[in-house]
Amino acid sequence: MAAPRDYYEVLGISRSATQEEIRKAHRALVRKLHPDVNSAPDAAAKFAEVQEAYDVLSSEEKRTQYDRFGHAGVGAAAAQGHAGAEGPFGGGSGSWHVDVDPSAFSEVFQEFFARGGAGGEARGSAGAGRRGASPFGGSARRGSAARGEDVELPIEVDFMSAALGGTRVVHLPDDDGGSSAIDVRIPAGIANGERLRLRGKGRPGKRGGEPGDVLLAVSILPHPWFRREGLDILLDVPISVAEASLGTAAMGTSVEVPLLRGSATLKVPAGTSSGQKLRLKGKGVVPARGGAAGDFLAVTQIVAPRSLEPDEEAAMRALGERLGNPRAETPWGRTLGKS
Repeated sequence: MAAPRDYYEVLGISRSATQEEIRKAHRALVRKLHPDVNSAPDAAAKFAEVQEAYDVLSSEEKRTQYDRFGHAGVGAAAAQGHAGAEGPFGGGSGSWHVDVDPSAFSEVFQEFFARGGAGGEARGSAGAGRRGASPFGGSARRGSAARGEDVELPIEVDFMSAALGGTRVVHLPDDDGGSSAIDVRIPAGIANGERLRLRGKGRPGKRGGEPGDVLLAVSILPHPWFRREGLDILLDVPISVAEASLGTAAMGTSVEVPLLRGSATLKVPAGTSSGQKLRLKGKGVVPARGGAAGDFLAVTQIVAPRSLEPDEEAAMRALGERLGNPRAETPWGRTLGKS
């Protein structure tokens, strides 16, 4: 039987090597000789030799014994403390424990996956003959496909596109610091804060896994005159005192208002108050996902005249005296009237 090689020679280091140099040498050899990345027939034997050398030289106590007595000194220590050992990867409760640097194994696995080794038979060290066995004991699914991460991005959508539907050009960032333009369909009726999902446009998957998605967080820009409550569209409509007072009863007052599409004529009832809502059924947002359409609501805003001719002012005063104080009919107005 051939004598074991010098441990320093196995790791390719000098006898004065520091612990950091020992760790670096071990890491490099693990990446080179681990049976999961090296298919040579003698890879497992060489790897075991490296592990044995590292176990001794990485321990100050074992290294001192080895420097003084060689393999005989280490063997005596092993015989005293590890009777029945079966080598660095042997079984049984008396197995020789090897102090392994986990980060080195992590790098081996990454390289193993990169070479397409996922799903193959585990070779060499722990778990020989078991599919997907982990060298740290137990089974593990190595190299299974992993879905890419989702990416969330903000997107601003103009009011009309959000209400009626449309398209929006979105620039998706890539890993190289650039971006790619893509046309995104905006469904009619989308609400502020909703998310649009672009499937397969997120981070790439790992080991052949499907890519993630891009989630676009929608922020709807305000409109110059429309505003929205759910699927209803609201518009402030100024009307004069005469239009509010006389209404359709005497003069057939009507006002034309813009809609999301086209326009419509509204009848203003006699006695309309400021803030009253005149409704056009079904003239609001028609959702792309189906369901009932919203309504259009004209919110009246009575505009008082800025100037009056003397006779108009006199007539207005006479009308005001005849109509009386409208605040007197409110609960708080009645309270004030008693004080």
